[in-house]
Amino acid sequence: MFTTGVKTRFSLNYDGELNEQQLAVVKAAGGPILVIAGAGSGKTRVVTYRVAYLIESGVDPSGILLLTFTNKAAKEMLHRVEMLVPNAGGAGGRVWGGTFHHIGNRILRRHAPLVGYQPNYSILDQDDARKLMSACISDLKINPKKSGFPKGEVLGNLLSLALNTRKPIDEVVLDRYPFFQDFLNDIRRVVERYKSRKCQLNAMDFDDLLFYWETLLREHPEVRTRYGQQFRHILVDEYQDTNRLQADILDLLAMGHGNIMVVGDDSQSIYSFRGANFANILTFPERYTAAQVFKLEINYRSTPQILHLANLSIVHNRYQFPKELQTVRSKGPTPSLIPVQDVMEQASFVVQKMEEIHKQGVPLGQMAVLYRAHYHSMELQMELTRRGIPYEVRSGLRFFEQAHIKDVSAYLKIACNPLDELAWKRALQLYPRVGKSTADKIWQMVFSGILNPKMPMDGQEVLAKIPAPARESWRLFSRTISRLQEIEKTSGPGEMIELVMKTGYETFLQSKYPDYESRMDDLGQLAAFARRYSSCQDFLSELALLTSLEEESAPGRRGDGNESVKLSSVHQAKGLEWSVVFIIWLAEGRFPSMRSLAESGGEAEEEERRLFYVAVTRARDELFLCYPRFAPDRGRREMFQQPSRFIAELSGVGYERLDSEDFY
Repeated sequence: MFTTGVKTRFSLNYDGELNEQQLAVVKAAGGPILVIAGAGSGKTRVVTYRVAYLIESGVDPSGILLLTFTNKAAKEMLHRVEMLVPNAGGAGGRVWGGTFHHIGNRILRRHAPLVGYQPNYSILDQDDARKLMSACISDLKINPKKSGFPKGEVLGNLLSLALNTRKPIDEVVLDRYPFFQDFLNDIRRVVERYKSRKCQLNAMDFDDLLFYWETLLREHPEVRTRYGQQFRHILVDEYQDTNRLQADILDLLAMGHGNIMVVGDDSQSIYSFRGANFANILTFPERYTAAQVFKLEINYRSTPQILHLANLSIVHNRYQFPKELQTVRSKGPTPSLIPVQDVMEQASFVVQKMEEIHKQGVPLGQMAVLYRAHYHSMELQMELTRRGIPYEVRSGLRFFEQAHIKDVSAYLKIACNPLDELAWKRALQLYPRVGKSTADKIWQMVFSGILNPKMPMDGQEVLAKIPAPARESWRLFSRTISRLQEIEKTSGPGEMIELVMKTGYETFLQSKYPDYESRMDDLGQLAAFARRYSSCQDFLSELALLTSLEEESAPGRRGDGNESVKLSSVHQAKGLEWSVVFIIWLAEGRFPSMRSLAESGGEAEEEERRLFYVAVTRARDELFLCYPRFAPDRGRREMFQQPSRFIAELSGVGYERLDSEDFY
């Protein structure tokens, strides 16, 4: 059954501390094991007790490999193992536990020469890797600002995706970054240069720790045999989040003995954009035909009403391991569906309901608002700020603190107030060949009156005063400012934001940020919000006041974490839970996203449904589902919003439909 060492005395009361489903997993015989662990079913407890059980069964702790997605998770599990088997002589410390990257590094240090490195190689952090990639771009005489070529961070993200999904660079570019396909030859050159430079520097980035670990196991049978014999029991947490490269590593390690237990929830596989491969967990029984499949369906988190809605939703996915979450808790309120008139009323409803629930004794820190995309939180952040309710954003920076929001705002500030020095310098430095020194020189000419923003600024006489390398950039910049000044007189700030996006800023985002699409969504929502204002000055004044209020009410100044509402994208909320959860923007094309609906094959839609399932199962006691009936589209029209298909699929079951007016 197990590889035995010195058998310890059984001291744990497994029958008393685990439910029947958990106990079956913990005491399962060796061989491949797939554990489908539903939300809130105690999977961490199962993994921890499984390690303890192996040790108490006589397995040498150094023969156990525990792989997690954070080192913190591994440390917490192994600390718990130490507490469970205190008589095993520090067994938890002898288990090989950590992230894939951590374990890969430990092994590569012993065998680095086999993959062309010295054992004392350096590990590049993300910033180091970005700088080295940027240096490689410069070495090849490519100017990203001038040509629109991807900058270091974007190219690094592209390469990472290719390595972790085991796809050719060309395929990743055409699939994820089609606007870079004209640069394919140069992208290949930079990638090869980057690999060469890392070898010269005896340095690896994080992806190399996985890539060369897999190379080591695949190309050197003696190494594969050594670690296959050492790690007689392999346990993997959050298996649904593994990518293709990680799955291949595991298959190579388990090739000789097949003692591998993977734990995860196919219904919570939501990270394909990072390279996670849903097929890993779905096809596990096919790759390991002798696999035992266990299900953990007893949920300790949510009320029966919340789980009923979650079960009704996920059943519509075709590709899954069917399961039905059951609860040990007593009944609670039925989830509520609240259609509201527009996004402003949605924000108003959520905040008012929060205040009511807080008065009933629920801490603000036990309430969360979840959404599909970061921009969905803009109006809500504004409403919370106006009402002085502290909040913490888990999905990134607060909306108006983001660089791209500040960039676009700088253009509008210049159009409205040509003497805004900070705005001039920020906007100018977005252009090729314009650094801090050049921006300072141009500003001094504006401030001294040599350049007059109220007069045409792209004539030959003016161009002669601009430093030669920056003249083309000045021509583009000055024309944009002139057009903004014209629009400001006839239209409003919404149209001004759209102009900035159309005159080069979108291309700038594509080349600079891996998440450019979400940033464009942010700006689209900002433009829609700006159309509520008749003048640019009124709009900018409102932004300034909101930003000032946000700073005053930032977490740390308005109480501890338990006294601030949590705002989060669903992706960032996975693994967390709150007493009360609001899911907003549940409208077709918003959640699920329009991009996912545009993809063929249905895989993207199923992942969006899993995302909805994750959002619902974050709630312990109360759940509110909201969507606006009307919202502006990119064409400035107020469009009627259909409720999300994930709501429509419930066919009126599992929730109580309420009108927002009932809450006022």
